[in-house]
Amino acid sequence: MANEAVIIELLGNGGDPIRFTVADGATIEKGTLLKISDPRTAAATSADGDLFVGIAAAEKVADDGATTIAAYTNGIFDIKDGNAGITVGNMCKINGANTIAPLDTDTGELQQAECVGMALETAAANEVIAVRVLK
Repeated sequence: MANEAVIIELLGNGGDPIRFTVADGATIEKGTLLKISDPRTAAATSADGDLFVGIAAAEKVADDGATTIAAYTNGIFDIKDGNAGITVGNMCKINGANTIAPLDTDTGELQQAECVGMALETAAANEVIAVRVLK
């Protein structure tokens, strides 16, 4: 894949990783932004509106027999803006595969589930910025 998040600083207890089920056939690079589906299953993000659960803490190789993956949920990461432009302090959401955009202005539970974290710097479209991830 491309544009994986890069750890700047893990907070809490080593990034407060949470373990999720993952398909044995999935290939996930370390640093991939992860979305959730039922039941407690993580996969690589792919589109605006994906429900964010964390950042892959390790690589997952297809058909390696592993059916779980840990996701960092607490830290500061470099993440690529997905052609939207982001201002410091903006709350961010998934924009596509491993990219973010400003969170939509409407509110509600769905918006909270989409939230990746807060931008710690301003970025023009397609730049990499520091984001405070907290799930």
